[in-house]
Amino acid sequence: MADAAVQTSSPNAPSLGGGVSEGASGLERLIAIGLALSAERNHDRLTELILLEAMSITKADGGTLYLRTEEDALKFTIMRTNSLKIAMGGTTGVPIPFPPVRLYNAETGQPNHNNVSASAAITKKPINIPDAYEAEGYDFSGTKKFDQGTGYRSKSFLCIPLLNYSDEVIGVLQLINAKNAEGEVIAFSKEVQRTIEALASQAAVAIDNQNLIEAQKALMDSLIKVMAHAIDAKSPYTGGHCQRVPELTKMLATKAQAATEGIFKDFKLDEQQWYELHVAAWLHDIGKVTTPEFVVDKATKLQTIYDRVHEVRMRFEVLQRDAEIKMLKSIAKGKNARIERKKFKDRCAELKKQWEFIAESNIGGEFMSNDKQDKIKEIAKQKWYRYFDRKLGLSWTEAKLLDKAPPPPDGWEQLLADLPEHSEAEYNLGEVLNMCIQRGTLNDDERRKINDHIVLTIDMLNEMPFPKHLKRVPEYAGGHHEKIDGTGYPNKLTGDKMSWPAKMMAIADIFEALTAADRPYKKAKTLSESLKILWFMKKDKHVDPDLFELFLRSGAYMDYAEQFLRPDQIDKVDITQYLQPPAPPAPKQAAE
Repeated sequence: MADAAVQTSSPNAPSLGGGVSEGASGLERLIAIGLALSAERNHDRLTELILLEAMSITKADGGTLYLRTEEDALKFTIMRTNSLKIAMGGTTGVPIPFPPVRLYNAETGQPNHNNVSASAAITKKPINIPDAYEAEGYDFSGTKKFDQGTGYRSKSFLCIPLLNYSDEVIGVLQLINAKNAEGEVIAFSKEVQRTIEALASQAAVAIDNQNLIEAQKALMDSLIKVMAHAIDAKSPYTGGHCQRVPELTKMLATKAQAATEGIFKDFKLDEQQWYELHVAAWLHDIGKVTTPEFVVDKATKLQTIYDRVHEVRMRFEVLQRDAEIKMLKSIAKGKNARIERKKFKDRCAELKKQWEFIAESNIGGEFMSNDKQDKIKEIAKQKWYRYFDRKLGLSWTEAKLLDKAPPPPDGWEQLLADLPEHSEAEYNLGEVLNMCIQRGTLNDDERRKINDHIVLTIDMLNEMPFPKHLKRVPEYAGGHHEKIDGTGYPNKLTGDKMSWPAKMMAIADIFEALTAADRPYKKAKTLSESLKILWFMKKDKHVDPDLFELFLRSGAYMDYAEQFLRPDQIDKVDITQYLQPPAPPAPKQAAE
């Protein structure tokens, strides 16, 4: 104790707030305390309230509240000694330097009856000691040493075990040096002891209920994060998305709450609303658990479970070998060797150029022109000869796709084709169709499936029995693909129909995707590139302009960049070009 920080009282010390005076009857006071305990949600304030009220009722000079740990020890949670102005633990923020009191000997397993608080916990019975210096059976050497160092005189002790509804000890309330009206230290009376036992019973229920609530919350948090990690784990290329979006969303909410003027000056979230946003952000992509990995991770236009561009390349190989065989046969028949070799060389150059165009087009990009699409279709018309039966060695599901239009055992085939069986599955696998995708790598079916994840997210979250304070989780999580102009999905909400948390999540989702360095279908964009794209989206009324301004002016974009972007992505940014000019001052009224 002598080494601990000292203060007269906690700045946030709890009070009953019910107008009950210290002179009220014991029953009235216990009722008021019970109501206060049941209403308190903060753990530190709750434990502090228990100890301070117990000291007030007994007029004790000091006290300690211990809570039992999973290692069968009593941890110092709150400590007070008024005459020495010692206040540690609880809302003071002052750590308690003493190690937990073990209930059992670590080597022998014998119960620790030497320590009075441990003995009360082990026996589950109150211990009332009029004078520690005269008590037998307990080791008060530490107490006496403390007294010697401080000039204090520890005398009367009252230790009450806190028992929960399962009759398990969850802690011990220890009071020291009861005082009478004249300020003299006296023993704790039997009447006072019974009152504190009643208070301890109420306290145990309150602490146990809070522990159960915290355990449920911890379990829910774990399940939420497990689901988010499972979604990220499905795709090695989006492994941090479900973790980074919540961080950026909460950064934006924090900046909005800190605003003292403007549109966000009244934006406030209480503790439960913060948790609601936390849950929604972590679950915003839960619907992706149903989206196939090869769609989420489709890095090229021909990729399914594997990239079919390898098959196309092999067909080019076949065409070149066919050209070589044709050359050799022509020379063998007596045709001009120089001319035939020249034809072969030209054909090889043509195939090489075509293959490089196909390979480049397979990667996808921002836009494929109509001319390039026509070129794909022209190249696709070339024929190669297949000698072996294409129906052999298939799974029964794939074989079933060929039943309606079975291919011949052998014959000429196009270099790239949209075959009947390509469109029979859930996704159109047509080679020409996919190679002609204008933007990115997803065709219409795949993009629709990707978009469906948000519908499934909403449906899945609506099925969950969220308590009242989490009722908006589906709305927050389900709105991150909406656009304020009403062109988003799935509900085409306009900005006035969207909540601030949903709009924040929309910006967070976009910015994370732009800057992410773990996507196979695109390179990670720099900070300046990402902000420019987000600015265009603001101009197009896809994201909220006020939130975009807050994102820049508050420095949230840089806070996120420094935490999650690679150093080479963080380039110089001039945000002034993206900010609205300040509003002109209002014109002065002419004097009447």
